[in-house]
Parts: sequence; structure tokens; C-alpha cells
Amino acid sequence: MRKDYNLEKRKFVIGGFITVLVIIYIVRLFTLQVSDSQYRKNADSNALLEKLIYPSRGLIFDRNDSLVVFNEPAYDLVMIPKDVMPFDTIDFCNTLQISREELDDRFEKMKKSSNYSGYTQQIVANHLSQQDYGRIQEKLYRFPGFFIVQRILRHYNYTCAANILGDIREVNAKDIERDDYYRPGDLTGDLGVEKSYERYLRGRKGVEYLYRDALGKIKGRYRDGADDVEPIAGNDLHLTIDMELQQLGEELMKGYIGAIVAIEPKTGEILCLVSSPNYDPSLLIGKERGKHYAELVRDPSKPLYDRAIMAAYPPGSTFKPSQGLIFLQEGVINLSTMYPCSHGFVNAGMRVGCHGHSSPIALKPAIQTSCNSYFCWGLKRMLENKKKYGSIGQAFEVWKKYMVSMGYGYRLGVDLPGESRGFIPNTAYYDKALGKDKWVANSIISDAIGQGEILATPLQIANLSATIANRGYYITPHVVRYIAGVGVLKRCIERHDTDIDKSYYEPIAEGMRMAVTGGTCRKANIAGLEVCGKTGTAQNPHGRDHSVFMGFAPMNDPKIAICVYAENAGFGASVAVPVGARIIEHYLKGRPGADKEDAAKSGKKGAKKK
Repeated sequence: MRKDYNLEKRKFVIGGFITVLVIIYIVRLFTLQVSDSQYRKNADSNALLEKLIYPSRGLIFDRNDSLVVFNEPAYDLVMIPKDVMPFDTIDFCNTLQISREELDDRFEKMKKSSNYSGYTQQIVANHLSQQDYGRIQEKLYRFPGFFIVQRILRHYNYTCAANILGDIREVNAKDIERDDYYRPGDLTGDLGVEKSYERYLRGRKGVEYLYRDALGKIKGRYRDGADDVEPIAGNDLHLTIDMELQQLGEELMKGYIGAIVAIEPKTGEILCLVSSPNYDPSLLIGKERGKHYAELVRDPSKPLYDRAIMAAYPPGSTFKPSQGLIFLQEGVINLSTMYPCSHGFVNAGMRVGCHGHSSPIALKPAIQTSCNSYFCWGLKRMLENKKKYGSIGQAFEVWKKYMVSMGYGYRLGVDLPGESRGFIPNTAYYDKALGKDKWVANSIISDAIGQGEILATPLQIANLSATIANRGYYITPHVVRYIAGVGVLKRCIERHDTDIDKSYYEPIAEGMRMAVTGGTCRKANIAGLEVCGKTGTAQNPHGRDHSVFMGFAPMNDPKIAICVYAENAGFGASVAVPVGARIIEHYLKGRPGADKEDAAKSGKKGAKKK
């Protein structure tokens, strides 16, 4: 009989098809039972309840170990939707003290959330008061699937430093996507050190496993707690901030828009970081956080905007010491070099005005009197030296390199979110704006006096003051002194040496000292303290000039360097200098007149003893 090869092929095809189906079935079965954790999780959840235990968030102290931020318990009512059994909604709403419509609205929003799952904890009501907690806990047995989770709320011992401290908020979908530590309803740092040090402050969550019967009732701890994980409290932060100095700074800046930054030069530790106007950090805690946050966002004075590190201003005449350093380093001038000042810089039909003083003038008196003409001539001489640099563009790149080494044009790396880089233009910028080979020194001469396109943050200006105080280097400015159990982060204590020879800083410091003893900074002349300073009156095309001051003290053993920037406040000597002087005096000598007050008190006590 002849063999039917078509039938033979059909057998192989059918056999192969069945084999493929079996393999697919086995693979899928393996996936469902072994690989796919979701199904195992769902099965486990029928018998086990995974209850999260939230850790205590790290505390925050100031540089004098005063407690600044601490925790108080708060309670959230949560539910696992799959475990919820039919319940008396009227009784439930009365217990929560909400309407049925509000309850339905909460459930509806919960289900629409991208993080919704019937097997995980969902928040029904958060930030319960002690009274609410007691009332709900008493009736909780009537509502299967609902339970209470303890969390923490931040509380503040001071009403200042909100821009430094920040706050905490509920996580959003992006937070959860970026970090699998978070679950819906968790809290995370928002703004300030709460945000930048979140991973240290938050600690590690614990888990308690409870088992239940077929009806869903909790029967006890699974395996007597053998699998439970204890929470680990967050690390405490110890700030560099002196809260008394911070309070004084915020008080002095009331009524002004601007900032104060004070730094300990040798360490880079920020002593105060004032942004004005400011707000009470306690506004952003509890149930009213959303409402208050919206109000702060709408406020036209922008209290959430940290002007100390985010605002980029023209530095004005506080920029001149950096120019003197560059000119000395590049051999453009020496201490005897004198330039004329005809009530300003006058050249090739242009004029940059200046106030009256002797002429011609040398470097140190030019700093003392804040002569615009001197520094304009210096920059012109440098940029037009084609024999040394080849072109104005190459000369300007050399100039910019020095400015970058002094901390301008880029972020300093402060350990707070949102720092601005300011702006120092380069040759390419002017080639594009003015035309390649079409600009000359006079085209950008305002750069010499901190105007034109130059922008700097108050932090950068204070850092320049610290660099001069240190005679040529700065430590990365930072607001956290150390983290308990961790220490100091290395990135916060990096030393940065400028490209300027150390010897050139001494005459600059002397010029700044002369500005205090007999120049534009006379209001900063404090008995017993050798204060060095430099004023700035930054031109503002939108209104009154800005008032600026930078300085440090004592001259030869600097403990504090400072910048005060007051928007639209007029001359630097009128507002910024007195404010800076008060901060310096308070930090180095205590309250103005404190010694006399203490002596008087001691005398009275002594009289009583006699």
C-alpha cells in the first residue's frame, strides 16, 4: 500500500501545535505561581495584613544646639479597599464628622488616583486631631478594613528661617516613580533642608505583619512578629545657622525686599540666610497646609522665593574689589598706578558718572571712595592689550576665568535646592549680542563696576567677601554643620583657591578697611572691631537703585563675612551698611550695649548680696 506523506506531515504539524500549547501553558503557570509577585501578594493579602510603621523624622538643631524642628504624633485613617466589608455609612460619616457627599467624593478621588490599588493602604482622612483619633478609635471595630496609622507632624520652636528649613508635603506620582521607598500618602521634604537632606531625615519604615481569619478579622501577629521590621529613626541635622542671628536679620529686613547672607569665612558655614519677605514655617503643617501654600504662591511679594540664593542681582560696586585683584594679577596696575576721574570715566564720547573725590586716584583710595572711573580705566587697559592677549575676546576670556575662580557665574553648590548661578558673560555672548569683532572695551565698560550684564546672588557676593577675608580661598558655603551618625558631607567642605596670588588680597582688604574708617562705609565703623567693607548702589532700570553692602570682620582674624542686599532702597550706605553693621556687631559682641546691660545687672545683684 502506498504511503500517504501528506497525512504524515499533518501528524507532525498537529503534534508540534499541541507541544507549543503545552509549553505556553507551563510557562504561564510558572509565571503566575512563581515569578509574578503580584498574584502571590494578592494571595498573601487574604491571610496577612502588612501594616507600615512610620519612623520618627530626624530633628533639626541650630549651631548652638538649640532645638529648631521637632516631631509630634499625627494620625491618618486608612483603608485597604479589598478588605472593606459593608458598613453603616451614616455612622461612619458621623464618626468622621463629614457629610455623605464628602465621603463619596473622597472615595471617588481615591479610585481615580494613578497609585490606587485595592490591595494597598489608601488614606481616607489625614492629620487627625487627638480628639478625632480617640473618637474614631473607639468605633473602629464597626468598620472592617479601616485602621489608623500613626505618623508625625513637624513643629517649630522659631517663627523664622522658613527658607532654610523648608517643610514636608504628601508625595505625588513623580515622587513614587522616582523612589520606591514611597507609597501613596507618605510624606517627603519640600523646600529647604527638609528637601535636600530628605534621605537622611526620613529614616526607614518598619512593617508589622498581622494574620486574619477567613472573615478578615485580625487574629494576632504573624509568626509572633518574627518577620516584623522595626522602623529606624531619621538622622538629626545640626545646622550652621545661629537662630538668634537669623531672627535679628529677619527683623532688620522687615519692610524691605532682599536678603542677608552671613558666612564664617574659615569654614564656609552660613551663619544666617535671610530672604525678605519671609513667612512662619508653621503655616505649612497640618490640614491647612494646602490653603496656606496657595496663599503664599499668590502673594505678589513672593515669600516662597529664596532671594538669598535664587535672586540674581547686579552686584554694583561690591564687584570692584574683584576687579582690583584681577588687574593686580595681570599686571595692569600696581599699588602706585593712578587713573583720572573727572566726576566719572570720560572716554571716546562716553561717560560713566562718579561722585566727587581727589583725582587722579590709586587703587586703595579708589576702593575707599568707590571710584567708578578707576575700575573702568583698569578694564579698558586690560582688554585693549592686544600685545599680551591677541584680541579683546581672548582678553575677556582671561577676565572671565578669574571671575569664575572667585565663585561667580556658576552655582557655588550650597546644600539648599534652587540655587541660581548668576551670570558672567563670555566672549561668545558679546559676539552674538553685539556682533563678532564689532565690540570694544567701551561697549562693555559697565562690567567693571558690577553693572551691565553682570548678575550675582547675595550668596555669591557674601562668598567673595569671605574669599577676601581668607586672602584667596573659600570653602563651599553650607547650612548643615553635620548629620548625626553620618558626619559632614565632603562636598560641603571643599576648599576652592582662586587664581589670584595671595599677596594681592592684603591691599584690597586695606582698601575695604579705609572705606569703613573714612569712606563710603562709615556707618559700619564699630568700636573695638576692625570691620572691612564695600558699598554698592546697583542701578535698577525698573525703579530706585538697590542698596548693597559686603564686608567682613575682624580684618586680620575674620569671624564673619556678610552681604546685605535691599531692593529699591537707594544708596548702599543708607540701608544695607547699617543693617550689615548690626549683624556683625551682634555676632561678634552680642546685643548692642549687651556688655553694659550685663555689668549693670551684675552690679544690682552684688548690691543685694551686700
